[in-house]
Amino acid sequence: MAKKFVIFGNPVEHSMSPKMHNCAFIELGFDGVYYKYLLEDGAKLKEIFLSENLTGANVTVPHKEAAYKSCDELDDFAKKVGAVNTIVKKDNKLYGYNTDAPGFLKSIKKFENIKTILILGAGGTVQSTSDILRDAGYEITILNRSSNRLANFEKKGFKTFSHNNFKPSNYDLIVNMTSAGLSDNNLPAPKEILDKILPNSKAFIDIIYGKETPILKLAKEYNIPTLDGKEMLLQQGVLAFDYFTEHKFDLTIVESIMREALN
Repeated sequence: MAKKFVIFGNPVEHSMSPKMHNCAFIELGFDGVYYKYLLEDGAKLKEIFLSENLTGANVTVPHKEAAYKSCDELDDFAKKVGAVNTIVKKDNKLYGYNTDAPGFLKSIKKFENIKTILILGAGGTVQSTSDILRDAGYEITILNRSSNRLANFEKKGFKTFSHNNFKPSNYDLIVNMTSAGLSDNNLPAPKEILDKILPNSKAFIDIIYGKETPILKLAKEYNIPTLDGKEMLLQQGVLAFDYFTEHKFDLTIVESIMREALN
């Protein structure tokens, strides 16, 4: 019987994860099936995981912190960052991992001479990526709409701002890690702030993929190099697949199958 995997999220209809994973399952002869699951209440994640008889799951916005709380066991990095995007069931326990952060770190290697990074947002993806980026030597600033989600980042020693106390500076790379523009036409920060910081940056990344969001469009108007979230999706997907299939396959082959599926 085929092993079952899902992507939990809200919204989730845009997700290209099923395409990537199912293509890899087929080409590598792994008996698995991967589908989308619209999860409205993150607190029900574990209950649904077990009732659907899943082997594994990926988790996207806004449930990465709920996924962290749903796991019985966490690897060291997931424990450190408090956010999970990959879950695997072993011995009737849910094991949680975070492949977002290493996936994102790999995806930004294409930009050279990047030292300072401004991240827009303060959700689960930011929790994991800010830590791994700082550990890799980048200088990180976090800008969020309000200050109520910034306390944890301040405790860890990150430079943080909310929209109303932001003091613009020059940043090599600006990254949108909010869901603004995913299912609406909103910008992740007031336009007057973005107009001050985008022209002076060397590059911009929006982790949303599959559409030109308002901020991606704005960044392109300033003629700076841009990237959407497809590369991060690919890189974190390869790592998640490795957990799902218990490290059975060569990851360079997995990456090439998934890249072809995405393109």
